Amino acid sequence: MTRSLNPVYSARPQSIFPTMSRLAREQNAINLGQGFPDEDGPKEILEIAAKAIIDGPNQYAPVEGLPELCAAVARDNKRFYGLDIDPDREVQVTSGATEALAAAFQGYLEPGDEAVLLAPFYECYAPQIEAAGGRVKFVDLVPPAWRLEAAALEAAITAKTKLIVINTPHNPLGKVMSRVELEIVADAARRHDLIVICDEVYEHLVFDGQPHIPLMSLPGMKERSIRIGSAGKTFSLTGFRIGYVTGPAPLITGLMKAHQHLSYTSPGPLQKAVAAGLAMDDDYYERFVRDMQAKRDLLAEGLKAAGFDVLPCEGTYFLTVDIRSVGRDDDAAFCREITEKAKVAAVPISAFYHPSQSGAPQNYARFCFCKRPEILQEASARLARYFA
Repeated sequence: MTRSLNPVYSARPQSIFPTMSRLAREQNAINLGQGFPDEDGPKEILEIAAKAIIDGPNQYAPVEGLPELCAAVARDNKRFYGLDIDPDREVQVTSGATEALAAAFQGYLEPGDEAVLLAPFYECYAPQIEAAGGRVKFVDLVPPAWRLEAAALEAAITAKTKLIVINTPHNPLGKVMSRVELEIVADAARRHDLIVICDEVYEHLVFDGQPHIPLMSLPGMKERSIRIGSAGKTFSLTGFRIGYVTGPAPLITGLMKAHQHLSYTSPGPLQKAVAAGLAMDDDYYERFVRDMQAKRDLLAEGLKAAGFDVLPCEGTYFLTVDIRSVGRDDDAAFCREITEKAKVAAVPISAFYHPSQSGAPQNYARFCFCKRPEILQEASARLARYFA
């Protein structure tokens, strides 16, 4: 066969996550690269899902999502953020947050439209935008603070700009956007009449008593932004692949019309279980944050003891280190080196930049800490021995 394939995907290397996870398996290394917990979430959610599968029906759920999950998502928005959401018109259930992003880009972008990304960014954003016919404009967040500057955002916006994508809490940086930064985005969106896609899958993993502030809660932003959440992240059940989107009815309808041609719908029994999970009491969410923050602190101390400069982590389950502190300056080579020799896998931050961005920093790596404490301690010990 001599036919060419779509270069948006075929010309790119495989995602960094399966690449490093495969290398970790081959090397029998501890995998702190790909971001998934090594323990499942609440047993009661699993039991509800299992019973729903046995009891049935196991047929197509409504394209917009089961009514009980849509209602639960609306209640969740009111409970945590004071947002009034119509469950019948302003909620869409998707097959994970990645599919929600794809449906948004396909539903909103026309060929030639421009989308602004804050770099580094989660790796699926750019190819999904380009596959939808859009062009990507970049705003570089400057390390080590990674703050968004108003002038840099303004410089990236043109007459062709249709949307901005923000990710808070941020993967891979562990950064939570401040209210000042959110106001910068909101001001630009209002003045230029832009849509904002808000990837907030780590909304319930914000540390040190700080709040998560949805952009949608700022004045004038509910009618021009969507908010993407993830049951996989909130309940440590990444294999469930249940995401949910809230936003104004026109944007939700546009997303739904793309979603119906992507996954069409998502598994009904899992939706039932997630609906029950969203009704869990405050104790679950407080314990979830407390336990993950303790893991953050455990790995941070272990990495520091191994010789790394560790950057602040305000949310998510990722820590960033400056590899110059251990005498390295090539993050891709560093991650391969420690996977093969120290038997601990990480991912390079440079993988979260577009291939066209020649100025991407090469001296940062990301470690995932949503693992059992004994695993984090062993990983830290291996790194300490290797760099000793």
